[in-house]
Amino acid sequence: MSILIKPIITEKATLGSETLNTYTFLVSTKANKIEIKKAVETFYGVTVEKVRTQNYHAERKMRYTKSGIQKGKTNTTKKAIVHVVEGETIDFYSNI
Repeated sequence: MSILIKPIITEKATLGSETLNTYTFLVSTKANKIEIKKAVETFYGVTVEKVRTQNYHAERKMRYTKSGIQKGKTNTTKKAIVHVVEGETIDFYSNI
């Protein structure tokens, strides 16, 4: 099971990485803060100071079509905001 799914690179996440030294990742919903910390430290080679997580519930959606009402939902996701020790950075674009 992969703990880190992908980094989140949005305007808000990039601003946090530039000013506050925090990086945002999409992680497995079963992962806890200790597992996320170990995964980031081993994969990127940095020292993690603090990890904050956010759970996003499934969003229910309905659509009215010719054949009737279509019901569905999105997947549940978990986001981790990782605070790295001052002076260390993570470069997401190094292997492009």
